[in-house]
Amino acid sequence: MMDTNVIIEKVDGFLIEEFEVEAEEISPEANLKETLDLDSLDYVDLVVAIEATFGVKLVGDDFVGVESFQDFYNLIEKKVNS
Repeated sequence: MMDTNVIIEKVDGFLIEEFEVEAEEISPEANLKETLDLDSLDYVDLVVAIEATFGVKLVGDDFVGVESFQDFYNLIEKKVNS
C-alpha cells in the first residue's frame, strides 16, 4: 500500500521536472490541464511517466472526471493500491 503523501510527492516531482511547472502552481484544487497546459501529446508523456514511476497502466477512460490535481492523485492512488 503506497501512502498518499508519497504519491503526491512523486507526482509533483516529475511534473516539476518533466513539464517544467513551478511548484507554487501545483495545488490540490488547481486545474490539471490548465496548469500544465497539456495537449494530447503531453497526456501521452504524462501516462508514460505515471506508468514508469508507479508501475500501473492508465487508459483514456481513467481520465474521465479528472479535473484537479487532487482528482489526479486520487486516480493514481486507486490504481497503485488496487
